[in-house]
Amino acid sequence: MELNKKNIIIIIAVLAAIFFIPFLGRVHLFDWDEINFAECSREMIKMNDYSRVYINFKPFWEKPPMFFWMQSSAMHVFGVNEFAARLPNALCGIGTLIIVFLCGSRIYDRKFGILWALAYGGSLFPNMYFKSGIIDPWFNLFTFLSLYFFILYHWKRNGFDKDDLKRKPLYYVLWSGVFMGLAILTKGQVALMVFILSLGIYFIYNRFRFYFNWFHAILFLIIASVVTCSWYGYETMKNGPWFIEEFLKYQYRLFTTHDAGQKGFWGYHYVVLLIGCFPASLIAIPSFFKGNYKSRFDKDFKVWMLILFWVVTILFTIVQSRIIHYSALAWFPLTFLAAYTLYKWQLKEMMYKKYVGIFIAILGGIITLLLLALPFAAMNIKKLIPYVDDEFAQANMRAEVNWTGLESIAGLILLITIVVGLRKLKNRDFQKAAWIFFSGTAIVIFLATAIIVPKVERYSQGAAIDFFIQRQGEDCYVNTLGYYSYAQLFYTQKEKPANENSYNEQWLLTGPIDKPAYFVSKVDRIEPFKKYTELKELYRKNGFIFLKREVKK
Repeated sequence: MELNKKNIIIIIAVLAAIFFIPFLGRVHLFDWDEINFAECSREMIKMNDYSRVYINFKPFWEKPPMFFWMQSSAMHVFGVNEFAARLPNALCGIGTLIIVFLCGSRIYDRKFGILWALAYGGSLFPNMYFKSGIIDPWFNLFTFLSLYFFILYHWKRNGFDKDDLKRKPLYYVLWSGVFMGLAILTKGQVALMVFILSLGIYFIYNRFRFYFNWFHAILFLIIASVVTCSWYGYETMKNGPWFIEEFLKYQYRLFTTHDAGQKGFWGYHYVVLLIGCFPASLIAIPSFFKGNYKSRFDKDFKVWMLILFWVVTILFTIVQSRIIHYSALAWFPLTFLAAYTLYKWQLKEMMYKKYVGIFIAILGGIITLLLLALPFAAMNIKKLIPYVDDEFAQANMRAEVNWTGLESIAGLILLITIVVGLRKLKNRDFQKAAWIFFSGTAIVIFLATAIIVPKVERYSQGAAIDFFIQRQGEDCYVNTLGYYSYAQLFYTQKEKPANENSYNEQWLLTGPIDKPAYFVSKVDRIEPFKKYTELKELYRKNGFIFLKREVKK
Protein backbone atom coordinates (compact mmCIF):
# COMPACT_ATOMS: atom_id res chain seq x y z
CA MET A 1 0.00 0.00 0.00
CA GLU A 2 1.51 3.30 -1.10
CA LEU A 3 1.43 6.10 1.43
CA ASN A 4 -0.27 9.32 0.46
CA LYS A 5 1.54 12.66 0.50
CA LYS A 6 0.11 13.75 3.85
CA ASN A 7 1.26 10.57 5.61
CA ILE A 8 4.73 10.83 4.10
CA ILE A 9 5.02 14.42 5.35
CA ILE A 10 4.03 13.31 8.87
CA ILE A 11 6.60 10.50 8.80
CA ILE A 12 9.34 12.85 7.58
CA ALA A 13 8.47 15.40 10.28
CA VAL A 14 8.49 12.79 13.07
CA LEU A 15 11.75 11.18 11.95
CA ALA A 16 13.43 14.57 11.48
CA ALA A 17 12.32 15.65 14.94
CA ILE A 18 13.74 12.44 16.43
CA PHE A 19 17.09 13.00 14.71
CA PHE A 20 17.42 16.76 15.14
CA ILE A 21 15.89 17.75 18.50
CA PRO A 22 17.41 15.36 21.10
CA PHE A 23 20.77 16.41 22.62
CA LEU A 24 20.53 20.02 21.39
CA GLY A 25 21.52 21.20 24.85
CA ARG A 26 23.98 18.42 25.65
CA VAL A 27 27.09 20.38 24.72
CA HIS A 28 28.04 24.03 25.26
CA LEU A 29 27.76 26.43 22.35
CA PHE A 30 30.96 26.75 20.35
CA ASP A 31 32.99 29.94 19.87
CA TRP A 32 32.68 31.99 17.73
CA ASP A 33 29.51 31.85 15.69
CA GLU A 34 27.22 29.82 17.92
CA ILE A 35 27.97 31.84 21.04
CA ASN A 36 28.05 35.12 19.10
CA PHE A 37 24.55 34.61 17.72
CA ALA A 38 23.08 33.28 20.96
CA GLU A 39 24.50 36.29 22.80
CA CYS A 40 22.92 38.67 20.29
CA SER A 41 19.58 37.01 20.96
CA ARG A 42 20.09 37.10 24.73
CA GLU A 43 20.89 40.82 24.58
CA MET A 44 17.79 41.46 22.49
CA ILE A 45 15.83 40.15 25.46
CA LYS A 46 17.94 42.02 28.01
CA MET A 47 17.70 45.31 26.12
CA ASN A 48 14.05 44.70 25.24
CA ASP A 49 15.01 46.01 21.80
CA TYR A 50 14.12 43.74 18.88
CA SER A 51 14.72 46.29 16.15
CA ARG A 52 18.51 46.35 16.46
CA VAL A 53 21.16 43.67 16.97
CA TYR A 54 23.63 44.09 19.84
CA ILE A 55 26.77 42.31 21.02
CA ASN A 56 28.33 43.23 24.33
CA PHE A 57 25.47 45.76 24.53
CA LYS A 58 26.79 47.71 21.54
CA PRO A 59 25.28 47.77 18.02
CA PHE A 60 26.32 44.73 15.98
CA TRP A 61 26.04 45.43 12.25
CA GLU A 62 27.38 42.18 10.82
CA LYS A 63 24.02 40.40 10.60
CA PRO A 64 20.36 41.35 10.10
CA PRO A 65 17.92 40.34 12.88
CA MET A 66 15.72 37.55 11.44
CA PHE A 67 17.60 34.62 12.99
CA PHE A 68 17.97 36.46 16.29
CA TRP A 69 14.21 36.97 16.39
CA MET A 70 13.86 33.20 16.10
CA GLN A 71 16.42 32.49 18.81
CA SER A 72 15.08 35.10 21.24
CA SER A 73 11.58 33.69 20.76
CA ALA A 74 12.87 30.22 21.66
CA MET A 75 14.69 31.69 24.68
CA HIS A 76 11.46 33.30 25.89
CA VAL A 77 9.90 29.84 25.95
CA PHE A 78 12.77 27.55 26.97
CA GLY A 79 15.13 29.92 28.75
CA VAL A 80 18.54 31.30 27.82
CA ASN A 81 20.40 28.07 27.12
CA GLU A 82 21.94 25.90 24.43
CA PHE A 83 18.69 24.09 23.64
CA ALA A 84 16.85 27.32 22.87
CA ALA A 85 19.77 28.67 20.82
CA ARG A 86 19.77 25.58 18.58
CA LEU A 87 16.05 24.83 18.42
CA PRO A 88 15.33 27.18 15.45
CA ASN A 89 17.70 25.19 13.25
CA ALA A 90 16.20 21.87 14.36
CA LEU A 91 12.82 23.22 13.27
CA CYS A 92 14.45 24.43 10.06
CA GLY A 93 15.72 20.89 9.52
CA ILE A 94 12.24 19.46 9.85
CA GLY A 95 10.89 22.09 7.47
CA THR A 96 13.72 21.66 4.97
CA LEU A 97 13.25 17.90 4.62
CA ILE A 98 9.51 18.37 4.11
CA ILE A 99 10.12 21.12 1.55
CA VAL A 100 12.65 19.17 -0.54
CA PHE A 101 10.24 16.22 -0.48
CA LEU A 102 7.44 18.46 -1.75
CA CYS A 103 9.69 20.12 -4.35
CA GLY A 104 11.01 16.77 -5.56
CA SER A 105 7.50 15.33 -5.69
CA ARG A 106 6.27 18.27 -7.72
CA ILE A 107 9.11 18.16 -10.22
CA TYR A 108 9.23 14.36 -10.59
CA ASP A 109 7.27 12.14 -8.19
CA ARG A 110 7.10 11.05 -4.54
CA LYS A 111 9.93 8.55 -4.95
CA PHE A 112 12.21 11.35 -6.05
CA GLY A 113 10.98 13.58 -3.22
CA ILE A 114 11.82 10.88 -0.68
CA LEU A 115 15.26 10.39 -2.23
CA TRP A 116 15.99 14.12 -1.99
CA ALA A 117 14.85 14.28 1.63
CA LEU A 118 17.00 11.24 2.41
CA ALA A 119 20.05 12.74 0.70
CA TYR A 120 19.71 16.06 2.52
CA GLY A 121 18.97 14.59 5.94
CA GLY A 122 21.49 11.80 5.65
CA SER A 123 24.63 13.68 4.63
CA LEU A 124 27.20 14.80 7.17
CA PHE A 125 27.17 18.62 7.31
CA PRO A 126 23.56 19.22 6.22
CA ASN A 127 22.46 16.99 9.09
CA MET A 128 24.94 18.37 11.63
CA TYR A 129 24.09 22.00 10.98
CA PHE A 130 20.45 21.39 11.89
CA LYS A 131 21.78 20.74 15.40
CA SER A 132 23.72 24.02 15.49
CA GLY A 133 22.98 27.59 16.48
CA ILE A 134 24.23 29.37 13.35
CA ILE A 135 22.34 31.34 10.72
CA ASP A 136 23.02 29.38 7.54
CA PRO A 137 20.29 26.67 7.53
CA TRP A 138 17.50 29.28 7.45
CA PHE A 139 19.39 31.48 4.99
CA ASN A 140 19.92 28.51 2.68
CA LEU A 141 16.26 27.54 2.84
CA PHE A 142 14.91 31.03 2.10
CA THR A 143 17.36 31.59 -0.77
CA PHE A 144 16.61 28.21 -2.32
CA LEU A 145 12.84 28.77 -2.08
CA SER A 146 13.18 32.15 -3.76
CA LEU A 147 15.01 30.58 -6.70
CA TYR A 148 12.63 27.59 -6.76
CA PHE A 149 9.53 29.76 -7.10
CA PHE A 150 11.24 31.81 -9.80
CA ILE A 151 11.92 28.60 -11.72
CA LEU A 152 8.23 27.68 -11.46
CA TYR A 153 7.38 31.18 -12.69
CA HIS A 154 9.69 30.68 -15.66
CA TRP A 155 8.10 27.32 -16.47
CA LYS A 156 4.56 28.69 -16.23
CA ARG A 157 5.30 31.76 -18.32
CA ASN A 158 7.21 29.92 -21.03
CA GLY A 159 4.94 26.92 -21.43
CA PHE A 160 7.12 24.12 -20.02
CA ASP A 161 5.59 20.64 -20.07
CA LYS A 162 4.59 20.71 -16.39
CA ASP A 163 0.85 20.31 -16.13
CA ASP A 164 0.38 20.92 -12.39
CA LEU A 165 1.37 24.61 -12.42
CA LYS A 166 -2.18 25.84 -12.02
CA ARG A 167 -1.44 29.30 -10.65
CA LYS A 168 -0.77 32.40 -12.71
CA PRO A 169 2.89 33.53 -13.14
CA LEU A 170 2.26 36.43 -10.77
CA TYR A 171 1.68 33.97 -7.89
CA TYR A 172 5.15 32.44 -8.24
CA VAL A 173 6.79 35.86 -8.57
CA LEU A 174 5.15 37.02 -5.34
CA TRP A 175 6.43 34.05 -3.35
CA SER A 176 9.88 34.31 -4.91
CA GLY A 177 10.08 37.94 -3.76
CA VAL A 178 8.83 37.15 -0.27
CA PHE A 179 11.45 34.44 0.29
CA MET A 180 14.19 36.66 -1.14
CA GLY A 181 13.23 39.37 1.34
CA LEU A 182 13.37 36.83 4.19
CA ALA A 183 16.78 35.58 3.02
CA ILE A 184 18.15 39.15 3.02
CA LEU A 185 16.70 39.71 6.50
CA THR A 186 18.47 36.55 7.63
CA LYS A 187 22.00 37.08 6.34
CA GLY A 188 22.14 40.01 3.98
CA GLN A 189 22.36 40.94 0.33
CA VAL A 190 24.50 37.95 -0.60
CA ALA A 191 21.21 36.09 -1.19
CA LEU A 192 20.24 38.54 -3.92
CA MET A 193 23.76 38.35 -5.36
CA VAL A 194 23.54 34.55 -5.68
CA PHE A 195 20.04 34.85 -7.15
CA ILE A 196 20.98 37.45 -9.78
CA LEU A 197 24.19 35.63 -10.74
CA SER A 198 22.21 32.41 -11.20
CA LEU A 199 19.66 34.21 -13.38
CA GLY A 200 22.48 35.81 -15.37
CA ILE A 201 24.22 32.49 -16.05
CA TYR A 202 20.89 30.97 -17.09
CA PHE A 203 20.34 33.94 -19.43
CA ILE A 204 23.64 33.11 -21.12
CA TYR A 205 22.73 29.40 -21.20
CA ASN A 206 19.37 30.40 -22.72
CA ARG A 207 21.30 32.04 -25.58
CA PHE A 208 20.53 35.54 -24.38
CA ARG A 209 16.77 35.09 -24.76
CA PHE A 210 14.73 36.76 -22.04
CA TYR A 211 12.71 34.22 -20.12
CA PHE A 212 11.01 36.68 -17.78
CA ASN A 213 8.77 39.70 -18.04
CA TRP A 214 10.34 42.98 -16.96
CA PHE A 215 7.20 43.96 -15.07
CA HIS A 216 7.45 40.71 -13.09
CA ALA A 217 11.17 41.27 -12.48
CA ILE A 218 10.51 44.74 -11.08
CA LEU A 219 7.62 43.38 -9.02
CA PHE A 220 9.94 40.73 -7.58
CA LEU A 221 12.39 43.44 -6.49
CA ILE A 222 9.60 45.55 -5.02
CA ILE A 223 8.22 42.66 -2.96
CA ALA A 224 11.68 41.65 -1.76
CA SER A 225 12.37 45.28 -0.84
CA VAL A 226 9.07 45.63 1.04
CA VAL A 227 9.84 42.54 3.12
CA THR A 228 13.43 43.65 3.67
CA CYS A 229 12.47 47.22 4.55
CA SER A 230 10.23 45.96 7.31
CA TRP A 231 13.52 46.10 9.22
CA TYR A 232 16.05 48.03 7.10
CA GLY A 233 13.63 50.89 6.56
CA TYR A 234 12.48 50.96 10.17
CA GLU A 235 16.06 50.94 11.44
CA THR A 236 17.04 53.81 9.14
CA MET A 237 14.02 55.90 10.08
CA LYS A 238 14.51 55.27 13.80
CA ASN A 239 18.28 55.59 14.13
CA GLY A 240 19.54 57.06 10.88
CA PRO A 241 21.64 55.36 8.17
CA TRP A 242 24.72 54.64 10.33
CA PHE A 243 23.85 51.07 11.22
CA ILE A 244 22.99 50.13 7.62
CA GLU A 245 26.13 51.84 6.30
CA GLU A 246 28.30 49.85 8.72
CA PHE A 247 26.52 46.65 7.73
CA LEU A 248 27.23 47.28 4.03
CA LYS A 249 30.87 48.11 4.79
CA TYR A 250 31.18 44.82 6.65
CA GLN A 251 29.71 42.90 3.68
CA TYR A 252 32.28 44.54 1.38
CA ARG A 253 35.12 43.73 3.77
CA LEU A 254 33.94 40.13 3.94
CA PHE A 255 34.44 39.76 0.19
CA THR A 256 37.81 41.50 0.03
CA THR A 257 39.74 40.50 3.16
CA HIS A 258 40.59 37.43 5.18
CA ASP A 259 37.96 38.09 7.84
CA ALA A 260 38.66 36.61 11.26
CA GLY A 261 41.89 35.10 9.95
CA GLN A 262 39.94 32.57 7.89
CA LYS A 263 42.32 32.07 5.03
CA GLY A 264 42.43 28.91 2.96
CA PHE A 265 43.59 27.46 -0.35
CA TRP A 266 41.74 28.03 -3.62
CA GLY A 267 39.86 24.70 -3.68
CA TYR A 268 38.85 24.89 -0.01
CA HIS A 269 35.07 24.82 -0.55
CA TYR A 270 35.19 21.91 -2.98
CA VAL A 271 37.07 19.78 -0.45
CA VAL A 272 34.64 20.89 2.28
CA LEU A 273 31.66 19.90 0.14
CA LEU A 274 33.22 16.62 -0.94
CA ILE A 275 33.83 15.51 2.65
CA GLY A 276 31.06 17.44 4.38
CA CYS A 277 28.27 16.22 2.09
CA PHE A 278 29.33 12.57 2.21
CA PRO A 279 27.80 10.35 0.88
CA ALA A 280 25.62 12.63 -1.31
CA SER A 281 28.66 14.44 -2.74
CA LEU A 282 30.02 11.24 -4.31
CA ILE A 283 26.67 9.88 -5.51
CA ALA A 284 26.03 13.26 -7.18
CA ILE A 285 29.12 13.11 -9.42
CA PRO A 286 27.53 11.31 -12.44
CA SER A 287 24.79 13.96 -12.59
CA PHE A 288 27.33 16.70 -13.20
CA PHE A 289 27.68 15.33 -16.73
CA LYS A 290 25.34 15.35 -19.71
CA GLY A 291 22.41 12.96 -19.42
CA ASN A 292 19.30 11.69 -21.16
CA TYR A 293 16.19 13.70 -20.34
CA LYS A 294 12.59 12.59 -20.66
CA SER A 295 11.11 16.08 -20.60
CA ARG A 296 11.98 19.74 -20.98
CA PHE A 297 11.52 20.51 -17.27
CA ASP A 298 13.60 17.45 -16.32
CA LYS A 299 16.63 18.92 -18.05
CA ASP A 300 15.87 22.50 -17.03
CA PHE A 301 15.68 21.96 -13.28
CA LYS A 302 18.93 20.02 -13.34
CA VAL A 303 20.53 22.91 -15.25
CA TRP A 304 19.31 25.37 -12.59
CA MET A 305 20.76 23.20 -9.81
CA LEU A 306 24.10 22.95 -11.59
CA ILE A 307 24.14 26.71 -12.06
CA LEU A 308 23.32 27.27 -8.37
CA PHE A 309 26.11 24.90 -7.34
CA TRP A 310 28.76 26.58 -9.47
CA VAL A 311 27.63 30.12 -8.62
CA VAL A 312 27.83 29.42 -4.88
CA THR A 313 31.15 27.61 -4.95
CA ILE A 314 32.89 30.02 -7.34
CA LEU A 315 31.50 33.09 -5.57
CA PHE A 316 32.75 31.94 -2.18
CA THR A 317 36.03 30.84 -3.67
CA ILE A 318 36.48 34.46 -4.77
CA VAL A 319 35.53 35.64 -1.27
CA GLN A 320 38.74 36.02 0.73
CA SER A 321 37.43 34.46 3.95
CA ARG A 322 37.36 30.66 3.98
CA ILE A 323 34.72 29.43 6.41
CA ILE A 324 33.08 25.99 6.18
CA HIS A 325 29.46 27.12 6.08
CA TYR A 326 29.95 29.85 3.47
CA SER A 327 29.30 27.29 0.72
CA ALA A 328 26.41 25.68 2.59
CA LEU A 329 23.82 26.87 0.06
CA ALA A 330 25.41 24.35 -2.35
CA TRP A 331 23.97 21.57 -0.20
CA PHE A 332 20.62 21.99 -1.96
CA PRO A 333 21.88 21.38 -5.52
CA LEU A 334 24.39 18.76 -4.37
CA THR A 335 21.78 16.65 -2.56
CA PHE A 336 19.39 17.15 -5.49
CA LEU A 337 22.02 15.79 -7.88
CA ALA A 338 22.60 12.80 -5.58
CA ALA A 339 18.88 12.05 -5.57
CA TYR A 340 18.82 12.59 -9.34
CA THR A 341 21.60 10.04 -9.86
CA LEU A 342 19.86 7.39 -7.77
CA TYR A 343 16.49 8.12 -9.39
CA LYS A 344 17.86 7.86 -12.92
CA TRP A 345 19.78 4.69 -12.07
CA GLN A 346 16.60 3.18 -10.71
CA LEU A 347 14.67 4.04 -13.87
CA LYS A 348 17.61 2.83 -16.01
CA GLU A 349 17.78 6.26 -17.64
CA MET A 350 21.41 6.66 -16.60
CA MET A 351 24.18 4.07 -16.57
CA TYR A 352 25.46 3.01 -13.17
CA LYS A 353 29.03 4.20 -12.62
CA LYS A 354 31.24 1.82 -10.66
CA TYR A 355 33.59 4.63 -9.65
CA VAL A 356 30.89 5.98 -7.32
CA GLY A 357 31.10 2.84 -5.21
CA ILE A 358 34.89 2.98 -5.26
CA PHE A 359 34.90 6.62 -4.10
CA ILE A 360 32.37 5.85 -1.34
CA ALA A 361 34.54 2.96 -0.18
CA ILE A 362 37.67 5.14 -0.07
CA LEU A 363 36.26 8.29 1.57
CA GLY A 364 33.83 6.35 3.74
CA GLY A 365 36.65 4.08 4.81
CA ILE A 366 38.79 7.04 5.86
CA ILE A 367 35.92 8.58 7.89
CA THR A 368 35.17 5.19 9.43
CA LEU A 369 38.79 4.68 10.48
CA LEU A 370 38.85 8.13 12.09
CA LEU A 371 35.66 7.41 14.05
CA LEU A 372 36.91 3.97 15.12
CA ALA A 373 40.34 5.24 16.11
CA LEU A 374 39.28 8.49 17.81
CA PRO A 375 38.20 7.02 21.19
CA PHE A 376 41.32 4.88 21.50
CA ALA A 377 43.58 7.74 20.42
CA ALA A 378 41.84 9.93 23.01
CA MET A 379 42.40 7.29 25.72
CA ASN A 380 46.12 7.58 24.97
CA ILE A 381 46.19 11.24 24.02
CA LYS A 382 48.82 12.23 26.58
CA LYS A 383 51.31 9.97 24.82
CA LEU A 384 50.84 12.05 21.68
CA ILE A 385 51.66 15.38 23.33
CA PRO A 386 55.42 15.31 22.52
CA TYR A 387 54.56 15.07 18.81
CA VAL A 388 52.49 18.28 18.83
CA ASP A 389 54.28 21.63 18.37
CA ASP A 390 51.47 23.96 19.45
CA GLU A 391 51.74 24.86 23.16
CA PHE A 392 48.04 25.56 23.58
CA ALA A 393 47.07 22.32 21.82
CA GLN A 394 49.46 20.38 24.07
CA ALA A 395 47.74 21.83 27.13
CA ASN A 396 44.30 21.06 25.65
CA MET A 397 45.33 17.45 25.32
CA ARG A 398 45.94 17.23 29.06
CA ALA A 399 42.25 17.68 29.79
CA GLU A 400 40.75 14.92 31.92
CA VAL A 401 38.07 13.39 29.72
CA ASN A 402 36.67 9.92 30.29
CA TRP A 403 36.75 7.80 27.14
CA THR A 404 35.66 4.16 27.38
CA GLY A 405 36.14 2.96 23.82
CA LEU A 406 32.41 2.42 23.38
CA GLU A 407 32.32 5.72 21.48
CA SER A 408 33.67 3.78 18.49
CA ILE A 409 30.17 2.37 17.97
CA ALA A 410 29.54 5.33 15.63
CA GLY A 411 32.43 4.18 13.44
CA LEU A 412 31.23 0.58 13.59
CA ILE A 413 27.75 1.58 12.39
CA LEU A 414 29.28 3.62 9.56
CA LEU A 415 31.39 0.62 8.56
CA ILE A 416 28.29 -1.60 8.40
CA THR A 417 26.45 1.13 6.49
CA ILE A 418 29.16 1.38 3.84
CA VAL A 419 29.62 -2.39 3.43
CA VAL A 420 25.90 -3.13 3.13
CA GLY A 421 25.25 -0.04 1.01
CA LEU A 422 28.02 -0.93 -1.43
CA ARG A 423 26.61 -4.45 -1.73
CA LYS A 424 23.22 -3.03 -2.66
CA LEU A 425 24.86 -0.72 -5.20
CA LYS A 426 26.71 -3.67 -6.72
CA ASN A 427 23.41 -5.56 -7.03
CA ARG A 428 21.82 -2.46 -8.65
CA ASP A 429 19.29 -2.19 -5.81
CA PHE A 430 19.55 1.60 -5.77
CA GLN A 431 16.52 2.37 -3.63
CA LYS A 432 17.72 0.17 -0.76
CA ALA A 433 21.25 1.53 -1.20
CA ALA A 434 19.92 5.06 -0.74
CA TRP A 435 18.05 4.14 2.44
CA ILE A 436 21.08 2.34 3.87
CA PHE A 437 23.65 5.03 3.03
CA PHE A 438 21.63 8.02 4.18
CA SER A 439 19.79 6.59 7.17
CA GLY A 440 22.99 4.93 8.39
CA THR A 441 24.92 8.21 8.13
CA ALA A 442 22.12 10.03 9.99
CA ILE A 443 22.33 7.48 12.83
CA VAL A 444 26.11 7.94 12.98
CA ILE A 445 25.74 11.73 13.30
CA PHE A 446 23.03 11.27 15.95
CA LEU A 447 25.36 9.08 18.04
CA ALA A 448 28.37 11.33 17.48
CA THR A 449 26.37 14.32 18.71
CA ALA A 450 25.38 12.44 21.83
CA ILE A 451 28.61 10.71 22.84
CA ILE A 452 31.60 12.17 20.96
CA VAL A 453 31.08 15.92 20.48
CA PRO A 454 30.58 16.67 24.23
CA LYS A 455 33.91 15.02 25.01
CA VAL A 456 35.76 16.77 22.20
CA GLU A 457 34.37 20.10 23.46
CA ARG A 458 36.00 19.52 26.85
CA TYR A 459 39.42 19.74 25.19
CA SER A 460 38.82 22.86 23.12
CA GLN A 461 36.96 25.19 25.49
CA GLY A 462 35.52 23.28 28.44
CA ALA A 463 37.76 24.76 31.16
CA ALA A 464 37.08 28.34 30.06
CA ILE A 465 33.33 27.80 29.83
CA ASP A 466 33.29 26.30 33.34
CA PHE A 467 35.08 29.38 34.68
CA PHE A 468 32.64 31.75 33.01
CA ILE A 469 29.64 29.85 34.37
CA GLN A 470 31.09 30.12 37.88
CA ARG A 471 31.09 33.91 37.54
CA GLN A 472 27.33 34.07 36.95
CA GLY A 473 25.70 36.32 39.53
CA GLU A 474 29.04 37.65 40.80
CA ASP A 475 29.47 41.44 40.69
CA CYS A 476 32.67 41.56 38.67
CA TYR A 477 34.21 42.18 35.28
CA VAL A 478 35.24 39.25 33.07
CA ASN A 479 37.43 39.66 30.02
CA THR A 480 39.74 37.64 27.77
CA LEU A 481 43.39 38.53 27.16
CA GLY A 482 45.28 37.85 23.96
CA TYR A 483 42.40 36.19 22.14
CA TYR A 484 38.86 37.11 21.14
CA SER A 485 35.80 35.32 22.43
CA TYR A 486 32.09 35.78 23.01
CA ALA A 487 31.93 33.03 25.63
CA GLN A 488 32.50 35.36 28.59
CA LEU A 489 29.43 37.36 27.57
CA PHE A 490 26.96 34.50 27.19
CA TYR A 491 28.19 32.17 29.91
CA THR A 492 28.59 34.81 32.62
CA GLN A 493 25.14 36.11 31.62
CA LYS A 494 26.68 39.57 31.51
CA GLU A 495 24.49 42.55 32.39
CA LYS A 496 24.70 45.86 30.56
CA PRO A 497 27.78 47.65 31.99
CA ALA A 498 27.09 50.58 34.29
CA ASN A 499 30.67 51.81 33.83
CA GLU A 500 31.68 52.55 30.23
CA ASN A 501 35.35 52.20 31.23
CA SER A 502 34.82 48.44 31.42
CA TYR A 503 35.02 48.30 27.63
CA ASN A 504 38.61 49.52 27.89
CA GLU A 505 41.02 46.63 28.42
CA GLN A 506 43.78 48.93 29.65
CA TRP A 507 41.47 50.39 32.29
CA LEU A 508 40.60 46.89 33.49
CA LEU A 509 44.31 46.06 33.71
CA THR A 510 45.62 49.27 35.33
CA GLY A 511 42.76 51.68 36.01
CA PRO A 512 40.81 52.39 39.22
CA ILE A 513 38.37 49.48 38.85
CA ASP A 514 35.30 49.53 41.09
CA LYS A 515 34.89 45.76 41.38
CA PRO A 516 37.07 42.69 40.85
CA ALA A 517 38.20 41.94 37.31
CA TYR A 518 38.76 38.39 36.10
CA PHE A 519 40.77 37.54 33.01
CA VAL A 520 41.19 34.42 30.91
CA SER A 521 44.17 33.95 28.62
CA LYS A 522 45.91 31.10 26.85
CA VAL A 523 49.31 29.66 27.65
CA ASP A 524 50.68 30.84 24.32
CA ARG A 525 49.14 34.34 24.58
CA ILE A 526 49.99 35.36 28.16
CA GLU A 527 53.51 36.70 27.69
CA PRO A 528 52.59 40.36 26.86
CA PHE A 529 50.46 40.55 30.02
CA LYS A 530 53.02 39.33 32.54
CA LYS A 531 54.13 42.91 33.09
CA TYR A 532 50.88 43.75 34.86
CA THR A 533 51.90 43.00 38.42
CA GLU A 534 48.42 43.43 39.89
CA LEU A 535 47.22 40.39 37.96
CA LYS A 536 47.23 37.36 40.23
CA GLU A 537 47.11 33.95 38.65
CA LEU A 538 44.33 31.80 40.11
CA TYR A 539 45.10 28.58 38.28
CA ARG A 540 45.79 27.00 34.91
CA LYS A 541 43.75 24.33 33.23
CA ASN A 542 43.79 22.72 29.79
CA GLY A 543 45.69 25.55 28.14
CA PHE A 544 43.78 28.40 29.76
CA ILE A 545 45.18 30.72 32.43
CA PHE A 546 42.74 32.30 34.89
CA LEU A 547 43.70 35.57 36.56
CA LYS A 548 42.16 38.13 38.89
CA ARG A 549 42.76 41.77 39.70
CA GLU A 550 41.37 42.96 43.02
CA VAL A 551 39.99 46.41 43.78
CA LYS A 552 42.56 48.60 45.52
CA LYS A 553 41.51 49.55 49.05
